[in-house]
Amino acid sequence: MQQQSASGAPHLSSQIAADSRRPRARQGPLAGVRVADFCWMGVGACATRLLADFGAEVIRIEDRNRLDMPRRLPIYKGEARTYGEEDANPDPNKGGLFNNYNRNKLGVTINMRTAKGRALADRLIAASSVVTENFAPGVMERWGLVYDRLNELSPNVIFARMSGFGHSGPHAEYRSYGPVVQAVSGISHISGLPGEEPSGWGLSYMDNEAAFFNASALLTAIYHRNITGVGAEIDVSAVEAGINLLGPILLDVAVNGRSTRGPDYPPGNRLEHPDAAPHGVYPCAGSDRWIAIAVFNDQEWRGLRSAIGDQDWTRDPRFSSQAARFANQEALDARLAEWTRDKDRHELMHALQARGVAAGAVQTTEDTIDHDPQIAGRGLFFELDHPVIGEALFEGTPVQFSRTVQENWRSAPLLGEDNAHVFKTLLGVEDDEYEELAAEGVI
Repeated sequence: MQQQSASGAPHLSSQIAADSRRPRARQGPLAGVRVADFCWMGVGACATRLLADFGAEVIRIEDRNRLDMPRRLPIYKGEARTYGEEDANPDPNKGGLFNNYNRNKLGVTINMRTAKGRALADRLIAASSVVTENFAPGVMERWGLVYDRLNELSPNVIFARMSGFGHSGPHAEYRSYGPVVQAVSGISHISGLPGEEPSGWGLSYMDNEAAFFNASALLTAIYHRNITGVGAEIDVSAVEAGINLLGPILLDVAVNGRSTRGPDYPPGNRLEHPDAAPHGVYPCAGSDRWIAIAVFNDQEWRGLRSAIGDQDWTRDPRFSSQAARFANQEALDARLAEWTRDKDRHELMHALQARGVAAGAVQTTEDTIDHDPQIAGRGLFFELDHPVIGEALFEGTPVQFSRTVQENWRSAPLLGEDNAHVFKTLLGVEDDEYEELAAEGVI
């Protein structure tokens, strides 16, 4: 159960639940690092989540009048909704994307369009040793929060800036999201099937990929400051992070003079080297169900033929050798797809693997979370309780350490949940001033 305060902020009805969410001293290798986190969306929030997971006190700064997009969008627990289907009157504490991006963080609200709000932000920055942001270029400058000013407020501060194009160069003012970054960096152009339009790399692949570049840069700067005592300004370009993924393609173009679009490129699911055939993803029984199969030599082909049974097409001279199969991939793929189409992907996977054929069911999200024994054995997904959505699964960090433990102490903050703790306890705001800031809509 949950009640609403006069200001609309949720109150926890259970004292036990309230105690479990109360801010406390953090543990881990980043304990003692306080982050004034202006980040929003995934590209920034995922980066600072990694810091929060391992002990940093990340204080997420939000604006009640302009909710973070993940607070406004599904995915909602227990509801079949389409990603991108924005609610007219969303519950800001319900969004699954926000809750996944912002676990282990504190949350405050500051109206940066007011002088009092900017002054309050200055006080929070002065009490922090790291400042992060991933706004459109120019937002922090309009607030006067450039590096020299931040360094005055918090000497030897680390200021991490995360944007699509970086904060220098002729395109520095351009705005971007993941799909734009993927297109500009060249990732979209090299994806898909030969002879067809580029397919892209999913909705916002580079938002999440760039987040890990951001986190790596932050960890490097923190490590450097621990040694030298000197802070840093970090400027990560998501486009440049995307270009980093093109290494083999760039070499192929530069050294071999290859084009990145043509009748034989991109290869889709096929492998160019060595001569693997069949090598692809084939339909199975059910809606949008698939299996990946790869055959690299005659012995594996015999294993596949054993599973298929005595069918005339498997004795076609075009498929009599590995070289012949590689030269006739289209005809082979068509025949194999006819055979796999009515079969259960997992049963077929196990049958082929038993015969020495490399095969794997293409998994859905449900498969990965609920049924995959390897993922379960590693304990990637874990449960956290949340006062609005209840117990829910969260994605962990795909790294395990022998001694360092990821401390998952709390699900994502409710909107403005930690205002009193941060402003009163950490910054020393008096009760009267706090009530005044709340009444004026500053917090």
